[in-house]
Amino acid sequence: MTTAIELAFQQGTPCILNPAPATTIADDLLAKLFCITPNETEARLLTGISVIDVHSAERAADVLLQRGVKNVVITMGDNGALLRNAELTHHHKAESVTPVDTTAAGDTFNGVLAAAVGEGLSLQEAVQLAVAAATLSVQTAGAIASIPRREDYE
Repeated sequence: MTTAIELAFQQGTPCILNPAPATTIADDLLAKLFCITPNETEARLLTGISVIDVHSAERAADVLLQRGVKNVVITMGDNGALLRNAELTHHHKAESVTPVDTTAAGDTFNGVLAAAVGEGLSLQEAVQLAVAAATLSVQTAGAIASIPRREDYE
């Protein structure tokens, strides 16, 4: 992980880190990230703050921002995702659905987020698409079968 982040930083390539499973990450490495995307459990392990609602997610995001990350997106399952950086805070709410299988939700979220950022969408637009895609993914059983096609979440 360290080598990949270092190489991306040296090349000027934005690096999005999904810290799963969460481990200790040095501040100098965090400062090289464009974005970090922990879920509630990973955010607690990285910050010591239990993420139980939007307010606690904001506090956890602040800890990561103070440690040098430029953008923090905390995924919160059926509560959507919180995007926070120096300029904005936005809670992207998830549509209320009955989950069938959450296995691929995180991978779907991060894949859509990275693709959207890579295509030049704003981080706020990318998070909104990622939340929509992850919400669709939990409605179908199976890790691969549940990943929606782009036309399904745009």
